[in-house]
Amino acid sequence: MSTSDCLIVVSNRLPVTVRTTASDCSLEWSGGGLVSALTPVLRETGGCWVGWTGTDYHETVAESLDRWSSQQNYSLEPVFLTPAEEASYYEGFSNEIIWPLFHGLPSRCQFDSTYWAGYRAVNAKFADGVERVAGNGDFIWVHDYHLMMLAENLRARGVIERLAYFHHIPFPAPDTFETLPWRSEVLRALMRFDSLGFQTPRDRRNFVESLHRCLPGVQVSGVGERLRVRFEDHWSNIGTYPISIDYSALSAEASGPDVTTEAEKIRQGCSGTAIILGVDRLDYTKGIPERLIAFQTLLRSNPEVRGRVTMIQLVVPSREHIPEYIELRRRIERLVSNINGEYSSPGWVPVHYFYRAVSRTELLAFYRAAQVALITPLKDGMNLVAKEFCASRIDNRGVLVLSEFAGAAAELRNGALLVNPHDTEKVAELVASALRMTESEQRIRMELMRRQIESYDVFHWSESFNIESKPAPSLIQDLRATPAHMSH
Repeated sequence: MSTSDCLIVVSNRLPVTVRTTASDCSLEWSGGGLVSALTPVLRETGGCWVGWTGTDYHETVAESLDRWSSQQNYSLEPVFLTPAEEASYYEGFSNEIIWPLFHGLPSRCQFDSTYWAGYRAVNAKFADGVERVAGNGDFIWVHDYHLMMLAENLRARGVIERLAYFHHIPFPAPDTFETLPWRSEVLRALMRFDSLGFQTPRDRRNFVESLHRCLPGVQVSGVGERLRVRFEDHWSNIGTYPISIDYSALSAEASGPDVTTEAEKIRQGCSGTAIILGVDRLDYTKGIPERLIAFQTLLRSNPEVRGRVTMIQLVVPSREHIPEYIELRRRIERLVSNINGEYSSPGWVPVHYFYRAVSRTELLAFYRAAQVALITPLKDGMNLVAKEFCASRIDNRGVLVLSEFAGAAAELRNGALLVNPHDTEKVAELVASALRMTESEQRIRMELMRRQIESYDVFHWSESFNIESKPAPSLIQDLRATPAHMSH
């Protein structure tokens, strides 16, 4: 057990991806919004990251993680899962129940009680990992829907350290949430955290309304962005904390010579046409088919843009073995093929489609090369791609067309063109407007968004959550005076 105060981050996955062979393994930085947001925080503060390796136990994996930790400002504490645990906890409960349900798609859910049993068992396994590294005074910060039961497990073991939870994805309206057969158990477990953070006021409001509907006796006090909620013998702070990015680091990196050179290559590869950019992980919530249909509508309704605009769609592979995702990829590729088959001409292909991971340098170069970023998820907790695009635009140019159903819309509405992604004709109209936008208007809008992101960067997000989640000194004393068997 540690004895010094430190930050302990707990999430489903570690910030590294493990590549194994028969005799060895290697580690690579992982992508994704959560890693992008939390890595700079831990680099600055130090501490420990607890998470799944993506593998079952292997001695060489543990040794590689130890070597990697020795070279960083923070350590990694691995959690290993068996194939059966991965199937029930991750593929099952997390991805076939919570993910679609919380994105407002209950018809896609597979409510299987074995998934629920596996989810609870793995949350207990994560509690083992936290116990191995946590010490008096540590701040234990748990992230996202995979680990909603973790505080209940830790409280049952007598852990009295500050436990905070941040919910990265949307929280559904009560009418949707109550379809979850284990709704009361999940809410009870979440109310064992000292603090709970949500991306938007809507998410926080949906959570509180679900508490009122599903947990009789809950008490809510306070107004505005920060609330105090009591359930049984425990008080929790509940607030809105929009996640962000390391603006300074990303902006500086985007101005580097490697990114500048790569961006120019991308422009030349598109023959100097205006570039419309989409960047997404493969998922049915990202609205990729709808976006392609909107681009097809743009070409059909505006013949003058043919040969003068190119759409680049980056799709990062995800959950490739799941039939639903296999079919989604096929649908996307059929749409790309149909558009290119109908509208291509000598020297011009309307859609450049990439199905692969891209390096950081390449991604920033795509941001810098694009005239329009078309970010249109059907539902998204935040969408940090929108913020990364703006931070990378050191020229204060470019237009952000953003789904009104992305959490980022609340912060960037003064500069972005907001749209309903289901209205593909309207999306096409707004893209046409974006392509015609003057440089002076682009600059005004982009400066507004860049200032917002710079002022409310990832460090502001982390510090505000940390400060506002601290309990009053009298409460700490009461907790330390309470016997472990009474603390839950």
